[in-house]
Amino acid sequence: MTNLIEDGKPIFQQIAERIEDDIIEGTLPEESQVPSTNQFAAFYQINPATAAKGVNLLVEQGILYKKRGIGMFVATGARQALIDKRKEQFFEQYVVTMLSEASKLDIGREELIEMIRKKG
Repeated sequence: MTNLIEDGKPIFQQIAERIEDDIIEGTLPEESQVPSTNQFAAFYQINPATAAKGVNLLVEQGILYKKRGIGMFVATGARQALIDKRKEQFFEQYVVTMLSEASKLDIGREELIEMIRKKG
């Protein structure tokens, strides 16, 4: 786990995103157990209720599930579901915004593609 706590974003949301990142990167494989809310709370020095709120957000989305008396686990299919979600967010946050700005600046399709190729 890496330190987080960014200004401007709720801590519980940062916990959920950190877990998502670990699932996408393969640090937390599907069907593996995630750290407990107490472990998150101790590591990040936050209230256990805040950590639980972040974990429960992922439970509500079907990314994590609870094994009674054992803990939280990564659901089968969670990695692909997260990748699909992040791709949609990427499209909305970056591609749509980029195309809108390109249109304002009268940047055509070929010029835009060339700009992307130059950097990539």
